[in-house]
Amino acid sequence: MELCCVVQKYAWGKVGKSSLVAQLSQGNSAAPVVEVDPYAELWMGTHPSGPSLIKTSNEPLLNHLLNNVDSLGDAEKKSFGTDLPFLFKALSVAKALSIQAHPNKKHAEELFATRPDLYKDPNHKPEMVTAWLGPFEALCGFRPIADIKFFIQEIDELAAVVGKAACEALVKAESDSGEMQALRECFSALMNSNEESIASALQQFEKRIPSLSAEKKESLQCDLFTRIAADFPGDVGCWSVYFMNYVVLQEGESMFLGPNVPHAYIFGDCLECMACSDNVVRAGLTPKFKDIDTLCSMLDYQPGPVDRFRMQWTAVDAFCQECFPPVPDFAMARLRLPASATVDQAYRLPSRSNASVLLILQGQASSAETAGDLNFGQVLFLKAGQQLTLKVKGGQDLIVYQAFANV
Repeated sequence: MELCCVVQKYAWGKVGKSSLVAQLSQGNSAAPVVEVDPYAELWMGTHPSGPSLIKTSNEPLLNHLLNNVDSLGDAEKKSFGTDLPFLFKALSVAKALSIQAHPNKKHAEELFATRPDLYKDPNHKPEMVTAWLGPFEALCGFRPIADIKFFIQEIDELAAVVGKAACEALVKAESDSGEMQALRECFSALMNSNEESIASALQQFEKRIPSLSAEKKESLQCDLFTRIAADFPGDVGCWSVYFMNYVVLQEGESMFLGPNVPHAYIFGDCLECMACSDNVVRAGLTPKFKDIDTLCSMLDYQPGPVDRFRMQWTAVDAFCQECFPPVPDFAMARLRLPASATVDQAYRLPSRSNASVLLILQGQASSAETAGDLNFGQVLFLKAGQQLTLKVKGGQDLIVYQAFANV
């Protein structure tokens, strides 16, 4: 079944047709693209904040699942009931998203029970992001302690905001547990500093940057800092560049973010798959509510290089790859059928025991199971065990991403 999916126009999204999300929306929606609007996210799934509809009937996908429980796999129903356990998204990021983390399942239930106005559901939100259409920039997890010590010792303005006692404790810490505790105290002190001190320190550092040598600017990642500071002047989140790993994912590369991992997307287009939740705890680089105390208390303060978050894809055959993150809520597959004559017959996607959602990310195809051709931007729902065969049309490679439960 073809789906019509919801577009979210958040302030950080790319504008008009420069946005991958806007382009994709034309494949499954009749709404014209408004060139001055930011197109941030395309939601594919059943979450109540952006539910997908079945195109032929305009029925919410969740209603269909409730009335057709055989659409879901047995293991899927046993683990998650009569709903999709995942939410599939495309994102187009023009400027940094908030410094954020997602609660674990137990914490999500507590937040939903006490603050349903802020935390919209009782589910956790582990997520996997995959770069598309060029490099995708992000901050992810706390840097190795040696890196953070270096920045605190080299940037007086940062050290002044964090405070002398917290900085000294981090520099002198030796054991792993001691370093994590010192990091917690440093980051909490930073995030709880008063706005005037933060803004003044940021302004002083920005004024000093032009006088630094090219080598010093590079070692202090001044280009990244000034880009973020230009979009969020005076915001405490600008200093997070010096606490969190900076990562650039090349097209097709992925990383997995578990509960309580601090992160912020900076720029680029990506696909994202997550547990079916919209719970976000924020504390910087956002006009939205900042729940600093909750964020600082819940974060995973384990420092280390960013490679620990990277995910590997495994080949199923010459055209299909799969990736299974360490959670039951979701997994991903991707298909690339070349436009060349080497694919002269229809390709049958591997059969799934659970329901799945497919996005045509590039190209065009014919299929024996659909009434017409499949084109860029179309989104399909496949029930458990349903077959789909595809044959490339036109001069482009066909690229399809598929999300499904990991049970």
